[in-house]
Amino acid sequence: MRTERKPTRLDRVFARLDREPERPAHIDVPRMSRHRVVLFGASAAFYLAVVWAVVITSWLVRLDWQVMFFRPYQQWSEIHAFVDYYVVLGQRGPTAVMVAAWLCWRSWRQHTLRPLLALGVSLLLLNVTVGAAKYGMGRLGPHYATEIGSNEMWLGGDIFPSGHTANAVVTWGILAYLASTPRARRWLSALSAVTSLGVGLATVYLGTHWLSDVLLGWVAGLLILLALPWFEPLIARTESRVFELRDRWRARRGRTAPAARPAGAPVVLGPLTDREDAPAPEPVPTGRAATRAHVYLAPGPHTTRGERTPVTPAGSRRPPHAERHPRGTTSATRP
Repeated sequence: MRTERKPTRLDRVFARLDREPERPAHIDVPRMSRHRVVLFGASAAFYLAVVWAVVITSWLVRLDWQVMFFRPYQQWSEIHAFVDYYVVLGQRGPTAVMVAAWLCWRSWRQHTLRPLLALGVSLLLLNVTVGAAKYGMGRLGPHYATEIGSNEMWLGGDIFPSGHTANAVVTWGILAYLASTPRARRWLSALSAVTSLGVGLATVYLGTHWLSDVLLGWVAGLLILLALPWFEPLIARTESRVFELRDRWRARRGRTAPAARPAGAPVVLGPLTDREDAPAPEPVPTGRAATRAHVYLAPGPHTTRGERTPVTPAGSRRPPHAERHPRGTTSATRP
């Protein structure tokens, strides 16, 4: 008795991908709802509160110094090698390449540029907002601190907020933002939050960031993800413009490219007439051109060489024969 093989999980995944040759209709573009506006306002208020707490050298700055003096990289030195590799999940170059590769494949499968354009807009916002805050506040890191208990602000540094943490939030959070179903969006949101917090704590463990840097970087990345629906109309217009330019380029390329005649194709000459409006006959090539392209002056079905009769101006060279029969007919049996 022959039984069918039970499909594995990988088979089900590929079967689902084969059923989605283009953008599914159930994917909804996130809108700036009231709930999202409230979250954006609360996150912005928390962002300003963290900045103010660091500026006035509050309890948050004292906590930063206590964690720095604790030296986690010495307390748990056995995980140092793992943390060195894990913190790469927050570096902009490797993470952007990995996520962009996945979104390129998804854009190709769904025939849309929205995933790549959303990633580009989010990274642009990240560079502008986080970069401006870094160089504007100029806070020094733990390894370059000059005075114990100081907030180390406006001294030429570039670590506040944490770029690793903000980049991890945006790069991995964009996958949750572009998820196809609410369930996938919830799971990817939780995964990106845990990953970004782990990256931030890894920088604190290595001593490259204060704890307040991680808090502000996490909120900065969250603000960018919450503000993306405001840029959806721009993304849609850009996608339409790119497709319009592509179609126009294809149409122009199809008009300007003439249908090339294959090399050596015969040139058929029609019958000559005495009419004045008759088109002029095509010139017959001579010399080398005649050897390259043969001109057939008698188009139509041709017979084989064995069936042809050599003809001269005086007639056929074959003598008449009474008993000769044409080819293809049966002759009478000789006595």
